[in-house]
This record gives sequence, C-alpha cells and structure tokens, in this order.
Amino acid sequence: MIDRSSKTLQEFIDDHGYIINGRWYPRVTSILDIKAKPALYRFYGGLSSFEEGENIKNRSAEEGTLVHEVAEALLSGKRVEVPEKIAPSIASLLEFIRDRKIQVDEDWVEHRIINHKERYSGTIDALALIDGKFGVLDIKTSQEIYRDYNLQTSAYFAVLKDEFDKLQTRWILRIDQTQKCLKCPATLRSKGGREKVRRNGSNGDHEHVWGPMQGEIELKEFPHWQHDFEGFLGAKKLWEWENKAHLEKIGYL
Repeated sequence: MIDRSSKTLQEFIDDHGYIINGRWYPRVTSILDIKAKPALYRFYGGLSSFEEGENIKNRSAEEGTLVHEVAEALLSGKRVEVPEKIAPSIASLLEFIRDRKIQVDEDWVEHRIINHKERYSGTIDALALIDGKFGVLDIKTSQEIYRDYNLQTSAYFAVLKDEFDKLQTRWILRIDQTQKCLKCPATLRSKGGREKVRRNGSNGDHEHVWGPMQGEIELKEFPHWQHDFEGFLGAKKLWEWENKAHLEKIGYL
C-alpha cells in the first residue's frame, strides 16, 4: 500500500531506516512492507474509498501505539495512568502478567538492535522471562495473530541470539478489547473509528445486545526461528530490488 517511487531520497531515508554511527540501516518493519498482506487488502476492499481506509488505519495505529506504550511501561514495573478508552484491555493485561509471572528487563524494552552482517535494524518491544523461558516478546494490537509476525520476530532473534546464549524462543502478545453479544456468540470490535461485528457462528437473525467492553489477551510462542528468518531474508532481497534506485544513491547497494 506504499508508493515508494513517489518518495524523495530524504523521505525514503527518514521513513524506512535509522542512521546509526554514521551508517544507514533499513528497518525490519519497512522491509516487510514488501510482502503481500491479504487481510489488509480485504480490509480496503470492504470500504467506500482508499481515503477512508487510510484514515481508519492511521487512527488504529495511534490507538495501537498508546496500548504499546502503556503495556511496555506496566511490563517494566512502572506506574502509569491508563486512558479510559483502553482500560479494559490493560486490566486484562495486568491480570495476565500476574498470572503468568511475566518478567522483563527494563533496559531491553523498546531497544534498538542492529544486524551488521545482513545490514538491517529494528526496535524490539521487550526481552522477557515467561514460564521459565527467556525470549523475544513482541506486542500486537491486531484482531488476530498473523503469520507475518514470525518474519519480524525472527529478524530480531537472529541478532539477539549472538548476544544472549540463553535466548530460547519468541512470543507474540496480542492485546485487544471487544464486546460480546448477550444473545449469541457474536463480538463487536471498535478500532480506528470503525465497528466490526464477527458472527462467530451466529445466524444473525436478531438484534445484537452488546455487553460491556472486555479485554482480550493472547500469548503465542514461536520457538523455531530459522525457517522464518530465511523468509525474512527473501523479503529483504525483494525489497532491495524494489528500492534499488534509492538504495544505490544512499550507498547501501
């Protein structure tokens, strides 16, 4: 969904990477923009215009950033004021942290990493200890855990495994909130100013009665990273091909 060809060289440098110690490195998330995202295309296809989709996407990103900031602060053991609009999801997160006894290293929350060999950079959400395992923890605010996330976390793991010999695994921690219908299994999700109903097997032959907003927390582990990392490097190769003109001017290629 990004028109790379219209960007000036400086815009490309600013939008897609970091300058670290005088050298420019592309970001993991920018590299993975090259991959097709069917769920995103279906989202745009169900709207009246591209502009409507961009507005919803931008508002959703702002809401997601807010959840990220609060969640990372709480995982670090900090006291933080929780905005009312995300209170249900954060309340569920706090309960989940206590139940699973999740521990994070504050110095490795929102921490910049660099792969000098493969020449990319990124920012991890956290390194965590969960159920006796030490690994990379990535926070998402999506409605489900998408397979694409494995590519992103494998790129982080490939860097950190050399720094931490006891690094074992990766997790995606999904934080969301929905309302459940009091008459059927349907759920209502409000994000970015858009409301979406999931029937979940309901026949939809009645008027829904929505209950209170409830937090929804999902933690999924991905211990095997090598195959995902091969996929990431493949995406990186295609991204370099797509952006060859800018990358040559930068001196990256």
